[in-house]
Amino acid sequence: MTAASLLFPPSLQTVLPVRGCKEVMPVHRIYCIGRNYEAHAVEMGHDPSKEPPFFFQKNPDSLVVGGDFPYPPQSQDVHHEVEMVVAIGKSGSNIPVDKALDYVLGYAVGLDMTCRDLQTEAKKLGRPWEPGKSFEYSAPCSELVLAADIGHPSEGEIHLKVNGEIRQKGDLNQLIWKVPELVSVMSNFYHLQPGDLIFTGTPAGIGPVHKGDSLECFLKPVGSLTLKVVG
Repeated sequence: MTAASLLFPPSLQTVLPVRGCKEVMPVHRIYCIGRNYEAHAVEMGHDPSKEPPFFFQKNPDSLVVGGDFPYPPQSQDVHHEVEMVVAIGKSGSNIPVDKALDYVLGYAVGLDMTCRDLQTEAKKLGRPWEPGKSFEYSAPCSELVLAADIGHPSEGEIHLKVNGEIRQKGDLNQLIWKVPELVSVMSNFYHLQPGDLIFTGTPAGIGPVHKGDSLECFLKPVGSLTLKVVG
């Protein structure tokens, strides 16, 4: 299909800046892993034992890079969830665990922003989570840091501050399902493509944000993400 045959111009490609590079990474898909820290599973009322990982998706244009987070008007209870983000660098399916890191391009720190009231209502009704998870601007993310520069971190502090006060704090070594396992499992369901992002789960301490709040995210050795909640 040529551009002349399109009814209207295609949407702009969502991209992620790459530290130290002039080029940017085009974002293909966003996957999010649920309940991947034991303490978070407990605070959400679930058994922290290692169960098969589950996931949901956000739209690529839900990504927010270098901007504020607009509070969604349809919700009264929006929560922060800080996470390590894994970027896929080459295509593959049915990837063995011991080969999975070969497919990882780099890492970022991101937020899985959640309309908790909408998600809770959807759970009660047995409906999909999209209204509570995959809404506009629901995936703030830092620049990408290449694995070639920092390696593949399996430990390191991750935390989130709200107005200077630490709300979430954990370590990558507390992930129930590690990055190689997540990449392998996801590749059994999807043919992973360059530009796919995997949000790997959040540590305990999730809670509400309000208009005017300042959020500071940190992930060692990846970097930081700072933004403000706006009306």
